[in-house]
Amino acid sequence: MMVTGFFSDERCFWHHGGNYALTMPVGGFVQPLVAGGLPESPETKRRLKNLLEVSGLLQELQVQSAEPVSFEQLARVHTESYLKAFKKKSDEGGGELGLRTPFGAGGYEVCALAAGLATTALHQVLSGKLDNAYALSRPPGHHALPDFPNGFCLINNIAVAIEEARHQGLAKKFVVLDWDVHHGNGTEAIFFDRPDVLTISIHQDRNYPMDTGQPDVRGKDAGHGFNLNLPLPPGAGHYAYMQVMERFVIPQIQSFQPDVILVACGFDASAMDPLSRTLATAETFARMTAMVMDVAEQVCNGRLVMVHEGGYSEAHVPFCGHAVISQLAKSPIDVPDPLAETLRLRQPDPRFDRFVDTWLDDIEAVLAPEKS
Repeated sequence: MMVTGFFSDERCFWHHGGNYALTMPVGGFVQPLVAGGLPESPETKRRLKNLLEVSGLLQELQVQSAEPVSFEQLARVHTESYLKAFKKKSDEGGGELGLRTPFGAGGYEVCALAAGLATTALHQVLSGKLDNAYALSRPPGHHALPDFPNGFCLINNIAVAIEEARHQGLAKKFVVLDWDVHHGNGTEAIFFDRPDVLTISIHQDRNYPMDTGQPDVRGKDAGHGFNLNLPLPPGAGHYAYMQVMERFVIPQIQSFQPDVILVACGFDASAMDPLSRTLATAETFARMTAMVMDVAEQVCNGRLVMVHEGGYSEAHVPFCGHAVISQLAKSPIDVPDPLAETLRLRQPDPRFDRFVDTWLDDIEAVLAPEKS
Protein backbone atom coordinates (compact mmCIF):
# COMPACT_ATOMS: atom_id res chain seq x y z
CA MET A 1 0.00 0.00 0.00
CA MET A 2 1.30 3.44 -0.94
CA VAL A 3 2.16 5.64 2.06
CA THR A 4 1.73 9.26 1.04
CA GLY A 5 2.42 12.13 3.40
CA PHE A 6 0.44 15.37 3.37
CA PHE A 7 2.04 18.31 5.14
CA SER A 8 0.12 21.47 5.97
CA ASP A 9 -0.41 23.98 8.76
CA GLU A 10 -3.22 26.47 9.34
CA ARG A 11 -0.68 29.17 10.16
CA CYS A 12 0.51 29.15 6.55
CA PHE A 13 -2.98 30.19 5.47
CA TRP A 14 -2.67 33.32 7.62
CA HIS A 15 0.14 34.84 5.54
CA HIS A 16 -1.11 38.09 3.99
CA GLY A 17 0.19 41.00 1.97
CA GLY A 18 -2.31 43.83 2.17
CA ASN A 19 -4.80 45.25 -0.29
CA TYR A 20 -4.09 44.58 -3.97
CA ALA A 21 -6.17 44.22 -7.11
CA LEU A 22 -4.47 41.25 -8.76
CA THR A 23 -0.83 42.43 -8.78
CA MET A 24 -1.64 46.16 -8.64
CA PRO A 25 -1.54 48.05 -5.32
CA VAL A 26 -4.89 49.80 -4.89
CA GLY A 27 -5.12 53.57 -4.99
CA GLY A 28 -5.00 56.21 -7.67
CA PHE A 29 -7.02 54.77 -10.54
CA VAL A 30 -7.00 51.18 -9.19
CA GLN A 31 -10.26 50.44 -7.39
CA PRO A 32 -10.06 48.00 -4.48
CA LEU A 33 -11.58 44.58 -5.04
CA VAL A 34 -14.53 43.44 -2.92
CA ALA A 35 -12.18 40.98 -1.25
CA GLY A 36 -8.92 42.88 -1.55
CA GLY A 37 -5.62 41.09 -1.69
CA LEU A 38 -3.00 39.45 -3.84
CA PRO A 39 -4.00 36.57 -6.12
CA GLU A 40 -1.77 34.44 -3.88
CA SER A 41 -4.55 34.09 -1.33
CA PRO A 42 -5.06 31.37 1.28
CA GLU A 43 -8.30 30.19 -0.26
CA THR A 44 -6.80 28.21 -3.13
CA LYS A 45 -4.84 26.12 -0.64
CA ARG A 46 -7.47 25.93 2.07
CA ARG A 47 -10.16 24.87 -0.43
CA LEU A 48 -7.83 22.14 -1.72
CA LYS A 49 -7.40 20.77 1.79
CA ASN A 50 -11.15 21.06 2.37
CA LEU A 51 -11.89 19.07 -0.80
CA LEU A 52 -9.46 16.37 0.28
CA GLU A 53 -11.33 16.07 3.57
CA VAL A 54 -14.82 16.09 2.02
CA SER A 55 -13.90 13.42 -0.56
CA GLY A 56 -12.35 11.17 2.08
CA LEU A 57 -8.92 11.20 0.44
CA LEU A 58 -7.37 13.02 3.39
CA GLN A 59 -8.06 9.97 5.56
CA GLU A 60 -5.82 7.88 3.30
CA LEU A 61 -2.86 10.24 3.75
CA GLN A 62 -0.33 10.60 6.56
CA VAL A 63 -1.39 14.10 7.61
CA GLN A 64 1.02 16.15 9.68
CA SER A 65 2.58 19.55 10.23
CA ALA A 66 6.26 20.27 10.80
CA GLU A 67 8.61 22.44 12.78
CA PRO A 68 9.81 25.71 11.22
CA VAL A 69 13.32 25.65 9.84
CA SER A 70 16.00 27.55 11.70
CA PHE A 71 17.93 30.64 10.68
CA GLU A 72 20.92 28.41 10.06
CA GLN A 73 18.95 26.19 7.69
CA LEU A 74 17.59 29.21 5.82
CA ALA A 75 21.09 30.69 5.58
CA ARG A 76 22.29 27.71 3.53
CA VAL A 77 20.22 29.23 0.70
CA HIS A 78 19.59 32.89 1.55
CA THR A 79 22.05 35.58 2.58
CA GLU A 80 22.20 36.48 6.25
CA SER A 81 21.69 40.16 5.44
CA TYR A 82 18.43 39.39 3.64
CA LEU A 83 17.16 37.09 6.39
CA LYS A 84 17.93 39.68 9.07
CA ALA A 85 16.16 42.41 7.10
CA PHE A 86 13.17 40.12 6.57
CA LYS A 87 12.98 39.23 10.27
CA LYS A 88 13.31 42.87 11.33
CA LYS A 89 10.52 44.10 9.06
CA SER A 90 8.36 41.13 10.01
CA ASP A 91 8.75 42.00 13.70
CA GLU A 92 7.87 45.62 12.93
CA GLY A 93 4.55 44.67 11.36
CA GLY A 94 5.46 43.72 7.81
CA GLY A 95 6.09 45.49 4.56
CA GLU A 96 7.83 44.87 1.22
CA LEU A 97 11.44 43.85 0.58
CA GLY A 98 11.28 42.87 -3.07
CA LEU A 99 8.93 42.76 -6.03
CA ARG A 100 5.32 41.73 -5.37
CA THR A 101 6.18 40.12 -2.04
CA PRO A 102 4.35 42.09 0.66
CA PHE A 103 3.92 40.40 4.03
CA GLY A 104 2.38 41.15 7.38
CA ALA A 105 3.46 40.81 10.98
CA GLY A 106 4.98 37.39 11.61
CA GLY A 107 5.65 36.84 7.92
CA TYR A 108 9.16 35.57 8.63
CA GLU A 109 7.87 32.88 10.97
CA VAL A 110 5.21 31.78 8.48
CA CYS A 111 7.83 31.43 5.76
CA ALA A 112 10.11 29.42 8.06
CA LEU A 113 7.15 27.12 8.69
CA ALA A 114 6.35 26.80 4.97
CA ALA A 115 9.96 25.80 4.32
CA GLY A 116 9.72 23.41 7.26
CA LEU A 117 6.80 21.59 5.64
CA ALA A 118 8.84 21.00 2.48
CA THR A 119 11.98 20.09 4.43
CA THR A 120 10.23 17.55 6.65
CA ALA A 121 8.39 16.04 3.70
CA LEU A 122 11.68 15.47 1.88
CA HIS A 123 13.37 14.11 4.99
CA GLN A 124 10.62 11.55 5.61
CA VAL A 125 10.64 10.35 2.00
CA LEU A 126 14.43 10.02 1.91
CA SER A 127 14.52 8.27 5.28
CA GLY A 128 11.92 5.73 4.13
CA LYS A 129 9.08 6.77 6.43
CA LEU A 130 6.95 7.73 3.43
CA ASP A 131 6.84 6.54 -0.17
CA ASN A 132 6.08 10.03 -1.42
CA ALA A 133 4.67 13.28 -0.05
CA TYR A 134 2.85 16.52 -0.81
CA ALA A 135 3.71 19.72 1.08
CA LEU A 136 1.00 22.38 1.01
CA SER A 137 3.56 25.13 1.62
CA ARG A 138 2.48 28.76 1.60
CA PRO A 139 3.73 31.25 0.61
CA PRO A 140 5.29 29.71 -2.49
CA GLY A 141 9.03 29.78 -3.08
CA HIS A 142 10.32 29.16 -6.59
CA HIS A 143 10.89 32.84 -7.49
CA ALA A 144 12.85 33.62 -4.31
CA LEU A 145 16.50 34.44 -5.01
CA PRO A 146 19.20 34.15 -2.32
CA ASP A 147 18.96 37.87 -1.51
CA PHE A 148 15.78 39.10 -3.19
CA PRO A 149 12.13 38.04 -2.90
CA ASN A 150 9.80 38.35 -5.87
CA GLY A 151 6.63 36.97 -7.40
CA PHE A 152 4.88 36.27 -4.04
CA CYS A 153 7.94 34.22 -2.95
CA LEU A 154 10.04 35.16 0.08
CA ILE A 155 11.89 31.93 0.91
CA ASN A 156 12.79 29.21 -1.60
CA ASN A 157 11.12 26.26 0.12
CA ILE A 158 12.45 23.54 -2.19
CA ALA A 159 16.03 24.84 -2.13
CA VAL A 160 16.00 24.97 1.67
CA ALA A 161 14.72 21.37 1.77
CA ILE A 162 17.43 20.19 -0.65
CA GLU A 163 20.25 21.88 1.25
CA GLU A 164 19.08 20.35 4.53
CA ALA A 165 18.90 16.89 2.94
CA ARG A 166 22.44 17.34 1.57
CA HIS A 167 23.65 18.55 4.97
CA GLN A 168 22.27 15.41 6.60
CA GLY A 169 23.77 13.16 3.92
CA LEU A 170 20.36 11.80 2.88
CA ALA A 171 20.88 12.28 -0.87
CA LYS A 172 23.45 13.53 -3.34
CA LYS A 173 21.56 14.13 -6.60
CA PHE A 174 18.24 15.95 -6.95
CA VAL A 175 15.84 16.81 -9.75
CA VAL A 176 13.57 19.83 -9.38
CA LEU A 177 10.78 19.69 -11.95
CA ASP A 178 8.86 22.96 -11.92
CA TRP A 179 5.53 22.96 -13.78
CA ASP A 180 4.25 26.17 -12.25
CA VAL A 181 3.22 28.33 -15.22
CA HIS A 182 5.82 30.96 -14.29
CA HIS A 183 9.54 30.41 -14.75
CA GLY A 184 11.30 29.09 -11.64
CA ASN A 185 13.97 31.77 -11.78
CA GLY A 186 14.86 31.59 -8.09
CA THR A 187 15.52 27.86 -8.07
CA GLU A 188 17.44 28.22 -11.32
CA ALA A 189 19.67 30.94 -9.85
CA ILE A 190 20.37 29.06 -6.62
CA PHE A 191 21.57 25.90 -8.40
CA PHE A 192 22.86 27.50 -11.61
CA ASP A 193 26.49 26.38 -11.15
CA ARG A 194 25.72 23.03 -9.52
CA PRO A 195 25.94 19.62 -11.25
CA ASP A 196 24.15 17.81 -8.41
CA VAL A 197 20.76 19.47 -8.96
CA LEU A 198 19.00 19.20 -12.33
CA THR A 199 16.48 22.06 -12.56
CA ILE A 200 13.71 21.78 -15.17
CA SER A 201 11.11 24.50 -15.66
CA ILE A 202 8.01 24.17 -17.86
CA HIS A 203 6.41 27.61 -18.09
CA GLN A 204 4.48 30.02 -20.25
CA ASP A 205 6.91 31.95 -22.41
CA ARG A 206 7.65 35.46 -21.08
CA ASN A 207 4.88 35.47 -18.50
CA TYR A 208 6.80 36.04 -15.25
CA PRO A 209 9.57 36.99 -15.03
CA MET A 210 9.43 38.29 -18.57
CA ASP A 211 13.20 38.32 -19.07
CA THR A 212 14.12 34.81 -17.89
CA GLY A 213 13.40 31.20 -18.81
CA GLN A 214 14.77 30.81 -22.33
CA PRO A 215 16.00 27.37 -23.47
CA ASP A 216 19.53 28.54 -24.26
CA VAL A 217 20.15 29.24 -20.55
CA ARG A 218 21.71 25.94 -19.43
CA GLY A 219 23.69 26.76 -16.28
CA LYS A 220 27.32 27.78 -15.88
CA ASP A 221 30.68 26.28 -14.96
CA ALA A 222 30.20 22.87 -13.36
CA GLY A 223 26.44 23.34 -13.59
CA HIS A 224 26.37 23.83 -17.34
CA GLY A 225 23.85 21.45 -18.89
CA PHE A 226 21.99 20.92 -15.62
CA ASN A 227 19.40 23.66 -16.13
CA LEU A 228 16.61 23.08 -18.64
CA ASN A 229 14.04 25.74 -19.56
CA LEU A 230 10.99 24.65 -21.55
CA PRO A 231 8.85 27.69 -22.36
CA LEU A 232 5.46 27.06 -23.97
CA PRO A 233 3.45 29.55 -26.04
CA PRO A 234 0.27 31.15 -24.71
CA GLY A 235 -2.63 28.87 -25.60
CA ALA A 236 -0.64 25.69 -25.06
CA GLY A 237 -2.98 23.00 -23.80
CA HIS A 238 -3.00 19.41 -22.63
CA TYR A 239 -1.27 18.15 -25.79
CA ALA A 240 1.65 20.56 -25.33
CA TYR A 241 2.24 19.44 -21.75
CA MET A 242 2.17 15.76 -22.70
CA GLN A 243 4.62 16.37 -25.53
CA VAL A 244 7.09 18.39 -23.45
CA MET A 245 7.03 15.73 -20.73
CA GLU A 246 7.62 12.88 -23.20
CA ARG A 247 10.18 14.62 -25.41
CA PHE A 248 12.28 16.43 -22.81
CA VAL A 249 11.44 15.94 -19.14
CA ILE A 250 11.32 12.17 -18.78
CA PRO A 251 14.47 11.50 -20.87
CA GLN A 252 16.41 14.15 -18.93
CA ILE A 253 15.42 12.62 -15.59
CA GLN A 254 16.30 9.13 -16.83
CA SER A 255 19.70 10.33 -17.97
CA PHE A 256 20.44 12.21 -14.73
CA GLN A 257 19.54 9.30 -12.40
CA PRO A 258 18.65 11.34 -9.29
CA ASP A 259 18.26 10.06 -5.74
CA VAL A 260 14.92 11.87 -5.46
CA ILE A 261 12.58 14.01 -7.57
CA LEU A 262 10.97 17.19 -6.26
CA VAL A 263 8.10 18.84 -8.14
CA ALA A 264 7.40 22.55 -7.79
CA CYS A 265 3.69 21.89 -8.12
CA GLY A 266 1.97 25.07 -9.26
CA PHE A 267 -1.56 24.91 -10.63
CA ASP A 268 -1.52 28.27 -12.40
CA ALA A 269 -1.27 26.56 -15.79
CA SER A 270 -4.96 25.80 -15.25
CA ALA A 271 -7.22 27.11 -18.00
CA MET A 272 -9.14 29.03 -15.32
CA ASP A 273 -6.15 30.86 -13.83
CA PRO A 274 -6.22 34.69 -13.94
CA LEU A 275 -2.42 35.01 -14.27
CA SER A 276 -1.75 32.72 -17.23
CA ARG A 277 -2.96 31.88 -20.71
CA THR A 278 -2.36 28.16 -20.86
CA LEU A 279 -5.11 25.56 -21.02
CA ALA A 280 -4.05 22.78 -18.66
CA THR A 281 -6.77 20.72 -17.03
CA ALA A 282 -7.04 18.60 -13.91
CA GLU A 283 -6.36 15.61 -16.17
CA THR A 284 -3.18 17.31 -17.40
CA PHE A 285 -1.82 17.54 -13.86
CA ALA A 286 -2.88 13.98 -13.03
CA ARG A 287 -1.20 12.62 -16.17
CA MET A 288 2.02 14.52 -15.49
CA THR A 289 2.00 13.16 -11.95
CA ALA A 290 1.60 9.61 -13.22
CA MET A 291 4.50 10.12 -15.65
CA VAL A 292 6.77 11.45 -12.92
CA MET A 293 5.80 8.62 -10.59
CA ASP A 294 6.70 6.10 -13.29
CA VAL A 295 10.14 7.60 -13.90
CA ALA A 296 10.70 7.91 -10.14
CA GLU A 297 10.09 4.16 -9.85
CA GLN A 298 12.67 3.60 -12.57
CA VAL A 299 15.46 5.80 -11.23
CA CYS A 300 15.03 6.46 -7.48
CA ASN A 301 12.80 3.80 -5.94
CA GLY A 302 9.73 6.01 -6.27
CA ARG A 303 11.08 8.80 -4.06
CA LEU A 304 9.00 11.84 -4.99
CA VAL A 305 8.08 15.02 -3.12
CA MET A 306 5.67 17.65 -4.40
CA VAL A 307 5.73 21.16 -2.98
CA HIS A 308 2.82 23.50 -3.67
CA GLU A 309 3.66 26.67 -5.58
CA GLY A 310 1.26 28.98 -7.47
CA GLY A 311 -2.31 28.62 -8.67
CA TYR A 312 -4.84 31.45 -8.32
CA SER A 313 -8.24 30.09 -9.32
CA GLU A 314 -10.00 29.43 -6.04
CA ALA A 315 -12.61 27.37 -7.89
CA HIS A 316 -10.33 25.18 -10.03
CA VAL A 317 -7.12 24.67 -8.02
CA PRO A 318 -8.85 22.27 -5.57
CA PHE A 319 -9.84 19.93 -8.39
CA CYS A 320 -6.40 20.05 -10.00
CA GLY A 321 -4.73 19.42 -6.65
CA HIS A 322 -7.09 16.60 -5.73
CA ALA A 323 -6.35 14.89 -9.04
CA VAL A 324 -2.61 15.08 -8.35
CA ILE A 325 -2.78 13.86 -4.76
CA SER A 326 -5.18 11.03 -5.61
CA GLN A 327 -2.69 9.89 -8.25
CA LEU A 328 0.21 10.30 -5.82
CA ALA A 329 -1.53 8.05 -3.28
CA LYS A 330 -2.76 5.61 -5.96
CA SER A 331 -6.20 6.08 -4.46
CA PRO A 332 -9.49 5.02 -6.08
CA ILE A 333 -11.13 8.14 -4.64
CA ASP A 334 -11.93 10.41 -7.56
CA VAL A 335 -13.53 13.84 -7.62
CA PRO A 336 -14.65 14.62 -11.18
CA ASP A 337 -13.64 18.07 -12.37
CA PRO A 338 -16.92 19.90 -13.04
CA LEU A 339 -15.17 21.94 -15.73
CA ALA A 340 -13.65 18.94 -17.52
CA GLU A 341 -16.00 18.90 -20.51
CA THR A 342 -15.85 22.68 -20.96
CA LEU A 343 -12.06 22.65 -20.89
CA ARG A 344 -11.92 19.68 -23.25
CA LEU A 345 -13.91 21.67 -25.81
CA ARG A 346 -11.63 24.67 -25.33
CA GLN A 347 -8.44 22.78 -26.11
CA PRO A 348 -6.53 23.94 -29.20
CA ASP A 349 -7.41 22.25 -32.47
CA PRO A 350 -4.85 20.13 -34.38
CA ARG A 351 -3.57 23.15 -36.31
CA PHE A 352 -2.29 24.67 -33.08
CA ASP A 353 -0.89 21.32 -31.98
CA ARG A 354 1.19 21.28 -35.18
CA PHE A 355 2.47 24.72 -34.24
CA VAL A 356 3.40 23.33 -30.79
CA ASP A 357 5.34 20.52 -32.47
CA THR A 358 7.31 23.11 -34.43
CA TRP A 359 7.85 25.17 -31.27
CA LEU A 360 9.27 22.14 -29.49
CA ASP A 361 11.40 21.28 -32.52
CA ASP A 362 12.96 24.74 -32.17
CA ILE A 363 13.73 24.11 -28.50
CA GLU A 364 15.29 20.78 -29.42
CA ALA A 365 17.44 22.54 -32.01
CA VAL A 366 18.71 24.93 -29.33
CA LEU A 367 19.61 22.00 -27.11
CA ALA A 368 21.02 19.81 -29.92
CA PRO A 369 24.57 21.26 -30.02
CA GLU A 370 25.06 20.12 -26.43
CA LYS A 371 24.23 16.53 -27.38
CA SER A 372 26.84 16.37 -30.13
